[in-house]
Amino acid sequence: MEGTDPVNKKLAAALSGGAVLALALSGCSSGDETNDKLNSWAKQVCDDVQPQIKKIAAANASIQKETSDDSTPADVQKADSQGFQDISDAYKAMATAIQQAGAPNVEDGEKKQKAAVAELNQLSTAYAELKKKSDALNTKDQAKFADGLEGVATELEKLSKTGSNALKELEKGEVGQAMAEQPSCKSATSSVSVSAGATQS
Repeated sequence: MEGTDPVNKKLAAALSGGAVLALALSGCSSGDETNDKLNSWAKQVCDDVQPQIKKIAAANASIQKETSDDSTPADVQKADSQGFQDISDAYKAMATAIQQAGAPNVEDGEKKQKAAVAELNQLSTAYAELKKKSDALNTKDQAKFADGLEGVATELEKLSKTGSNALKELEKGEVGQAMAEQPSCKSATSSVSVSAGATQS
């Protein structure tokens, strides 16, 4: 798609950054034994979150596929719209999962849990806004579409750089160790790593 190729590359690059956000919810350091309550909490969260992480990875892959050179503006818009909706839904479901799991049995567990839930809900809202912006793009005029897509890509880039500090805080120390030992968190990590790695140099 002449004229929008650099924008497509920017969108794809921003998406690969966005995939990293989901990775925050998969502990990757195994260590000391943790208490049963915490293990139970980690299992519940990992089991509930794993399908959502896969959903985000699939949405990212779908958008990246359609931002190739030969896709029409309408195809790109359709993929963006569905992808952003799926990602928004996934983050909302992750927030609900952590909310329902309750606070982890660690120091400041409740405070960290609430912060992570708020952060995930904010991400859900941000992606819903991106969907609205994408849906409003003019697909009949390629130049206008490219300009609009540039704006969406810029927003997405900002979003991917926002990071997930509250999630990282939630997963520090014992919580991260407990999550790292859950099979569902391990499999979620590998699935997202593959999709994110596909566009990262």
